[in-house]
Amino acid sequence: MKLTTMTQISVDGVMQGNGGASEEDRRSGFERGGWAMGKGDDSTHALIKQTYQRADAFLFGRRTYELFAGAWGTDADVPGWEPVRRALHDRPKYVASTTLTDPAWAGTTVLRGDLAAAVADLKAKPGGELQVHGSGALIRWLLANDLVDELTLIVIPVVVGQGARLFPDAGPDLALDLVDSRTDSKGVTIQVYRPAGRPQYATA
Repeated sequence: MKLTTMTQISVDGVMQGNGGASEEDRRSGFERGGWAMGKGDDSTHALIKQTYQRADAFLFGRRTYELFAGAWGTDADVPGWEPVRRALHDRPKYVASTTLTDPAWAGTTVLRGDLAAAVADLKAKPGGELQVHGSGALIRWLLANDLVDELTLIVIPVVVGQGARLFPDAGPDLALDLVDSRTDSKGVTIQVYRPAGRPQYATA
């Protein structure tokens, strides 16, 4: 399987508390939750739904898993987003966690021990895509360990000004090859990249 990620971020790189209620993620005093709600036009919503529908399995960090389980792991109707809920219910779900012991969401497997080996084993299974949504800390770790095949950023035209960012102020560097780019009628941009090793820097 190809390991792909999809992340909604603001123009200043924030990914914390992008959707759901304003109370979704209050870590570190964050108080600007829900900044991505209502953004994006029908074409962007369709792309997101189609992405979930083509997944063969999902991989989460613990915090995102718990948020998704609360939002999507019930039989409650989510108007217009039934394809996402159905995909998440029907496909296998894997969680990278050393603390989660008894996941309540059916079809969930907790990955413990050697995470790199566990993810490599998942990628070696037949299928199309192992998808990661949200899960910023996990995405950073996967990128640092050369396990990401494709990276999709959905950039919302807002500067949030606080909150956890997908990429920290200091971290490993990474070159990216652009695979696809589009802008919807509401100014949301979707950029698809493939990791391409370390960047080349100018020399004196």
